[in-house]
Amino acid sequence: MSVDPRLLEILVCPRCKGELEYREQESTLVCHACSLRYPIRDDIPVMLIDEATPL
Repeated sequence: MSVDPRLLEILVCPRCKGELEYREQESTLVCHACSLRYPIRDDIPVMLIDEATPL
């Protein structure tokens, strides 16, 4: 399974409110503006800044 495409359309970076790139192979959402990578666990995006890792 993967993340619901409708969910991906409305998700934004919690820090800058910018667009996110979905990287299915890595199970992450990437914000290029903030250079942060948000994990996806069990098909659920973890949109907490404290959980994000730098690119």
